[in-house]
Amino acid sequence: MLSEPRAGRLAAWGNALLAGLVSPDDAVLAVVGADAVHRVEGLPGESGQVGLTLALGRLRTLGVTGLRVALPAPGHPLGLSGPPEFNARALEAEEAVVCHGAGYGLVPDVYEAGPEGVQVEVVWHVLPVREAPPADVPSLSEAERELAEALREATEALTRLDVAGSG
Repeated sequence: MLSEPRAGRLAAWGNALLAGLVSPDDAVLAVVGADAVHRVEGLPGESGQVGLTLALGRLRTLGVTGLRVALPAPGHPLGLSGPPEFNARALEAEEAVVCHGAGYGLVPDVYEAGPEGVQVEVVWHVLPVREAPPADVPSLSEAERELAEALREATEALTRLDVAGSG
């Protein structure tokens, strides 16, 4: 079954919130989805866990201007820029969110709550990260070149198969 990474939802809806396109409540509802609750731990200025609404607002006041998804796998730490503690936790979770504009990243811990498999609680851990683009992410020009090559190859393959002529 295909599952959507929680980091993807947090980055997408968090960016929409930062851009002023959605309200904090709508963004948090979309991020939480079918989970019971999401909390954030380790947020600068807070002594314990806080709700996601407060955390997103606090990250904005700390200088966060955007959120980026990292989906690392063993041997391929895609999207991670360090330090080692953040990278290790992100690799273990197989997902993370890196903040742009401030040196923070968020890594989820997922817990079952209540009867087995009924509800899920998520605790996002805020950790320091290096404010540098990850080395393994291509530049915009490289990505455009790769996309153009893939489109050319797909068009040639479809032309050879005469897909348009088959009706």
